[in-house]
Amino acid sequence: MNTIFVAKTVKRLVLIAIAAVLGLLLSACGGAEPQATAPSPSAEGSSSGGAITVLAAASLTEAFTQIGKDFEAKNPGSKVTFSFGSSATLATQIVQGAPADVFAAASPATMKTVTAAGAANTPKDFVSNTLEIAVPKGNPHKITGLKDFGDESRRIALCAPQVPCGAAAVKVFAEAKIVPKPDTLEQDVKATLQKVASDEVDAALVYKTDVIAAGDTVDGIQFPEAQQAINTYPIATLKNSKNPAVAQAFVDYVLSPEGQAVLAKAGFAQP
Repeated sequence: MNTIFVAKTVKRLVLIAIAAVLGLLLSACGGAEPQATAPSPSAEGSSSGGAITVLAAASLTEAFTQIGKDFEAKNPGSKVTFSFGSSATLATQIVQGAPADVFAAASPATMKTVTAAGAANTPKDFVSNTLEIAVPKGNPHKITGLKDFGDESRRIALCAPQVPCGAAAVKVFAEAKIVPKPDTLEQDVKATLQKVASDEVDAALVYKTDVIAAGDTVDGIQFPEAQQAINTYPIATLKNSKNPAVAQAFVDYVLSPEGQAVLAKAGFAQP
């Protein structure tokens, strides 16, 4: 009887010992699991990595393309994709839900379209631009000034009045008391400039920066009334940005001395 009791006691102690060992093993595995499965920090949303889309006024094409390259070089892992066009068109696209992270407009009015719809954060002015008369290289049609835009015998191109360069043109013509006689109204400043570069028109009103960007294909003629219609350019991050940290980092770079130097070289002035 004592032998049976001892055997049962030993068996019970062995089972208790095995259960204790199993408990320790399970506890150890459970304690290690959070460490093994804890997510590592992601580059998404950091200023040093991730992709953003920037919608920008057509007149910013050359300067922003360079700024984008510089930004990517300083922020490894980042990628900036641009969509350039009429500020008015881009603003409408943003309000309608087009995916983007940053908007750079050629006028406060077009930026207001986006902020009024609650689609953008507080904008900051970053440059200004001035209109200039663009003529084919060598000025073969002998354009002398703004008065030629009221001559029906001249072939004239202007930006459509709903886009910033067109709205600025309306102001300068009112200041000069000239009724323009355009042959074509284009949807952005680059399309307007192309009419001159291809000698489809005798003259056009574009920005100073576009004349510079065109190189040896066009000449520019300054006129005093342009000072009455200087366009200020605002930039803002968008509220639906998928990568707000990189979007803000890009805006900060545009406002930085490095970004401003690129813009100044392109012919932009301080706002």
